[in-house]
Amino acid sequence: MISKKTKYAINALVYIAKNKKHEPISVMTISEHQNIPVKFLENILFELKKAKILSSKRGKYGGYLLNDSPDNIHMAQVMRLFDGAIALLPCVTYNYYEKCEECVDEATCGIRQVAMEIRNETVKRLKESTLKDIIQREAILKNESLNPTKD
Repeated sequence: MISKKTKYAINALVYIAKNKKHEPISVMTISEHQNIPVKFLENILFELKKAKILSSKRGKYGGYLLNDSPDNIHMAQVMRLFDGAIALLPCVTYNYYEKCEECVDEATCGIRQVAMEIRNETVKRLKESTLKDIIQREAILKNESLNPTKD
């Protein structure tokens, strides 16, 4: 399960990505439209800026902008930033490897093998899923809800 912080980060990024004017969007605007507490959002946006996913402009018309196009910002990147490892076990992570205490032999551990396959598929899907994909799916779902097909 992803953390609330990660979900808020994704929601904020999607909101910024939908900005057709490509102008900075203020913390207050994002907070109001995405129902994210301001202080929590400020920390999230700061971390996204530090990771170079966002840039910011100061002043009366300041706010946050994406540093890249929505089709180049993938979910694996955001999830790793806020939640760390994308794996069921510490022995199968890329960046946070730890040997399991109870493990006798990693090379023959069936649990590790299954967890590795799950991690590989999960990371693959998260890397394929971008902000652009989320925006496109939302548009399709909204269109379907407005125009339901009758059987």
